Amino acid sequence: MTNSPEATSPDSSPASTATEPQGAAFDRLVEPRSANRLVLEEGVWHQISLKYVWVQFISTGSFLVVVVAAMLVLTLVLGQTWAWIPGGILTAILVWTLAILPRQARAIGYQLRDDDLVFRRGILWQRFVAVPYGRMQLVDITHGPLDRGFGIAQLKFVTAAATTGVVIPGLEQKRAETLRDHLIEVAESRRTGL
Repeated sequence: MTNSPEATSPDSSPASTATEPQGAAFDRLVEPRSANRLVLEEGVWHQISLKYVWVQFISTGSFLVVVVAAMLVLTLVLGQTWAWIPGGILTAILVWTLAILPRQARAIGYQLRDDDLVFRRGILWQRFVAVPYGRMQLVDITHGPLDRGFGIAQLKFVTAAATTGVVIPGLEQKRAETLRDHLIEVAESRRTGL
C-alpha cells in the first residue's frame, strides 16, 4: 500500500494535484489533530464548493432573523418575558452554527477509488463511509431554489443498507452531473448479486 502525499500531509493541497480544475473549492481537507488519524489509500480528495457555505449562511442567517424578530415581538409588544429564555438559547445555537460552518464545510470530501467511493464529513464526530460501486442502487441529484441560484446541488446515493446512504452537499451542478453519470456507469459494470 502506497500512501500519496495528499493522504498523509494535512497541509498539502490536493487541488493542485488533481487532473480536473477544482474551481472555487476548499484547498484542503481538514484533518483531525490526533496522532492516530486515518490514512487512506492512493487517490485525491475532492472538496465541495465554497458556494455551499454561502447557501448555509443565508438559510441559517434567515432563520436567525426570524427567531430574533419573533422573540422581540413576544417580549416587547406582547409582554411575554418568558420568550427571552428559549429565544436566547436558540439564538446562541444559531450563532454558534454560523461560526463553525466554514470549518465544517472544509471537512466534507469524497474520494473515488478503484472499487468504492469514500465519503468523509465531520470535525468532532467524524464519519467515513466507503460505498462499493456494485452496491449502489440509486444516484440522485437534488437542489432547492437557493442551491439553484448559486449553481450547486446535492448528490445522494443509497445502497441496500440504510446506514451507507450518502449525501454529498455543495457540488457544482456540472460536477454533480458528471459524478452521477460516472457512478452509474461504474455501478452497472460492477453490479453484484444482491
